[in-house]
Amino acid sequence: MTAAKKAPPEETSQDRCRVLVVMGTRPEAIKLAPVVRSLRSRPDFFETRVCLTGQHRDMTRPAVDHFQIQVDHEFDLIRSRRSLSELTAELLRNLEDVVGDLEPNVILVQGDTTSAFAGALSGYYHHAEVGHVEAGLRTPDKFVPFPEEMNRRLVTALADHHFAPTERARQTLLDEGIDPARVLVTGNTVIDALDYTVARIDESPPPLGELEAVVASGRRMVLITGHRRESFGRGFRNICEAIRELSQRHSETAFVYPVHLNPNVQKPVYEILGGLPNVHLTQPAAYVPFVRLMRSACLILTDSGGIQEEAPSLGKPVLVMRGVTERPESVDAGNSLLVGTDRAQIVREVTRLLEDPDAREAMSRVSNPYGDGKAAERIVEYLASRGQPLPSPAAV
Repeated sequence: MTAAKKAPPEETSQDRCRVLVVMGTRPEAIKLAPVVRSLRSRPDFFETRVCLTGQHRDMTRPAVDHFQIQVDHEFDLIRSRRSLSELTAELLRNLEDVVGDLEPNVILVQGDTTSAFAGALSGYYHHAEVGHVEAGLRTPDKFVPFPEEMNRRLVTALADHHFAPTERARQTLLDEGIDPARVLVTGNTVIDALDYTVARIDESPPPLGELEAVVASGRRMVLITGHRRESFGRGFRNICEAIRELSQRHSETAFVYPVHLNPNVQKPVYEILGGLPNVHLTQPAAYVPFVRLMRSACLILTDSGGIQEEAPSLGKPVLVMRGVTERPESVDAGNSLLVGTDRAQIVREVTRLLEDPDAREAMSRVSNPYGDGKAAERIVEYLASRGQPLPSPAAV
């Protein structure tokens, strides 16, 4: 049996808009934190509650604490391995109590996770408006990435307010028949979060543990992350074999890889890369130390969507280990390049950037296509400007 842990209820007012912010993974916490902070800066207008679903509890809590976000509801999910169906059902059961008790006017979800889908579906069941932060991202294949691509398409179908990070995302929503009056281009809230974090790193750099010596040495560093389900199996072995070859070709370069905890990632990474002298395999880094690592890297090799959005603001070239991306803006701008999971292509492109300073510099000078760090302000201003909540579908 699972249960929701509740903070003491805050004082309510019939005149305020009740907003429930649902987050479950670290990227959600990072990207929704600026929105929560902005909502709570308007206590005259919004009664804001935060629900932490526990989907990735150990990784999410440090991010929430970094942004000084009070959590009002936190689920204690069953920790045994579960299918996506079991996770979705468990989230919906827990959300039933929270949403039923609060009766929010608006539920805000972010991105493409199972928590986002469950939060949107729960909002629909309870006739609450649903606001989708980072709306309109798409790939051509509903299974790539899995299950994220279908999650975000389903959230779009359930949402009443669509906060698109770019004009391209807005156009995607319009092409799908979404009412233009309910779509707002905001920029991506990850830039808001990044600006907040960089300022605090400048004030007090977070410790890096065993990687402190790597950064302090001044050696050129390639930062690596990888976790996509679509690459499990042969794809991840290709990635690891490419990194092994690169480490042998470029022995003067440090390759830093905080390894995702999924066994499908851990097994090939440690089998193929363990013991190499210039490859540093570590536990997943918390958000703030990871931003410091990004700032220290000369280039980043990743399959992460968030890193594709953050890197232009840090002046870091990104090689994306995927065949497609729902974030083509940074590719079009020239900051990112798709290399897939092909060993030869990864080796070729990393080597080119390591050996050609001009090519690396050209990718580093790109301005960020994902916004100016004021996305959260735009979202909250939009919600405040609505005045009264939109009529529920049943009342239309």
